[in-house]
Amino acid sequence: MKSSAVHRLRLVSGPEGLSFLLLMTCSVLKRTTSFDAVMPMGWIHGGLFIMYVVFLYLAWQQQRWTAKRAALFFLLAVLPTGGFFAERMLAKEERGEAPAKAEPVTV
Repeated sequence: MKSSAVHRLRLVSGPEGLSFLLLMTCSVLKRTTSFDAVMPMGWIHGGLFIMYVVFLYLAWQQQRWTAKRAALFFLLAVLPTGGFFAERMLAKEERGEAPAKAEPVTV
């Protein structure tokens, strides 16, 4: 099932991951050269991260994900290349290749 919340989360996860890598690169360049773009890159990354968290919350509620699945996507947001893995997982979910939510266990 295609969910608008999952789609928005997928669309912001790639740029969020890229902005994190660029922010780390800017931090290194600031300390090794005269180039200083940490503040603007920090604002961009911060805005994308906030959007990611909001869209994650909305997708979690709409898709009725488990707390464990939502925590996995949050963990991916704070890892340097995690946004790219999140985007890939969400794309599979949108195409129906991965389960959107865990099946309830019946005994």
